[in-house]
Amino acid sequence: MKKLFKRKLIFVLVLMLTLASCSEDFLNRPPEDSYNVDEFYQTIEQVQVATNALYAAPWFNFNTNTIWCIGELSSGNGRTWDPRNADFTNFAINGNHSTLTQAWESLYAVIAQANFVINTLPEFANPDIPQEVVNNAVGEARFIRATAYFYLVRVFGSIPIIADNNDYVLEPIVPRNPVEDVYKFIELDLEYAIANCYEKIRGANYDENAKVSSGSAKALLAKIYLYEENYPMAYQMADEVISSGEFKLFGGDAEDGDPSGSYYDLFTPENDNNPESIFALQWTSSSRYAEGNGIQSLFGPGGGFTGGSDGWSAVGPSPDLLEAYEDGDVRYYATITEPGAVYPNLNGGYTVPDNVDFQGTGHGLKKYVVGSAAAVSRDDGSGQTTSSNNTYILRYGDLLLIHAEAALKGGGSTSSGIESFNKIRRRAGLDEIAAPTLDDVFQERRIELAFEFEFWYDIVRRGPSFALDYLSNTDRGTFDSSVTPAVLNSEYFDATADDLLFPYPTTETQNNPALLQAPVPYDFN
Repeated sequence: MKKLFKRKLIFVLVLMLTLASCSEDFLNRPPEDSYNVDEFYQTIEQVQVATNALYAAPWFNFNTNTIWCIGELSSGNGRTWDPRNADFTNFAINGNHSTLTQAWESLYAVIAQANFVINTLPEFANPDIPQEVVNNAVGEARFIRATAYFYLVRVFGSIPIIADNNDYVLEPIVPRNPVEDVYKFIELDLEYAIANCYEKIRGANYDENAKVSSGSAKALLAKIYLYEENYPMAYQMADEVISSGEFKLFGGDAEDGDPSGSYYDLFTPENDNNPESIFALQWTSSSRYAEGNGIQSLFGPGGGFTGGSDGWSAVGPSPDLLEAYEDGDVRYYATITEPGAVYPNLNGGYTVPDNVDFQGTGHGLKKYVVGSAAAVSRDDGSGQTTSSNNTYILRYGDLLLIHAEAALKGGGSTSSGIESFNKIRRRAGLDEIAAPTLDDVFQERRIELAFEFEFWYDIVRRGPSFALDYLSNTDRGTFDSSVTPAVLNSEYFDATADDLLFPYPTTETQNNPALLQAPVPYDFN
């Protein structure tokens, strides 16, 4: 599927990239003289590839520049001296911050491009194309639109719901809608995807696993229900996905595990679209802007490690995260590097230097660091500022912990939820916990998903009282490695209630002053 995405991507971009993935105006529509939609959706193959670009290009700026700043820096999992993004660490973000603006623009570009498929495909598809093929493609687009809205509502709170960008071309002042309406809109998109996307079983042919399915939509809906505190429905959706057998825990030892892999193997390019992947952004390494995964450039070491001049060590693991790992947890080696650690599969063999010191932490990062193009065992490899490694948005390990949390919240069978929790523990090489608490699940989510950009949202959804105390007491300091043993210089920053949501970009409030007015209920008719 990676080759298919790469081969067909430029064809789809002719249609979609005119929607301004880097535009200042998220309401832009494709120029009417750039493409004749009447001539496009004429074959099954054209319909099938119509959603390809939704899995990559419009996500680029959010994926490369923002997702980790919010998920890891703001949460206290990571720290940085980088003057561009240090404000995510110390709660000093304002609407003028360019990285925050990139999040808004990128996510609304995803929505705009998804809207184009949703609103044109049913009308203009050749009537000879089977309806289930059309509905599946629309279901994919609605799933991806729902995902973008899920990020937006968690980052900004009340936001404008745009179902058709053409509706606002002549009226660019768009009111924001209440949070509960955004979640309802997301639910409707996912319910459509559940009913219309293909059912799958994720097998050994990883190329067939790249696109989302009906089961993917159920899994994301389980997460939505968890955020809405609808624990019975969160449990039910997660339980249905688990029972379906569609996904497997890569390296798991239970009936729904895949013993051919491991936690470490989840993050190598050759295992993109493995059976644990529920939804991942699909990147290719090419010379074209926004087609590759730029995360390695930020996370990787310098000195030619990537094969280029990138590798900027822009973030390191905080003292608080380093302290959170249990002895013997195999996820540590797959996520964090320390002096002297050996990685045989990186660049033909890589030993972490004794002086590794990402951002004053005395450690580095491994997750999403895959090595140079010449050493990656894929023909699309990796290269400067780009990698073919997928970005996970949702995977089965996350879903098992959703299942566990919903059960412990009274949503379903406690014993079944505890078993889901302990599947994660067993794969990590840790002892089971016979009676885990909600704090145990929270801790497990932190370690299982560290540097997968979720921890900020997990903190905030536990409520202001918990979040403010937790964030204000998370050590974001440095280690002085000039002495042995290294000395910890602790550093804490006080969070306030206003810090739990991010401000709207100033450019957006200037262009659309309705963002500063009270939310308006969305018209679902």
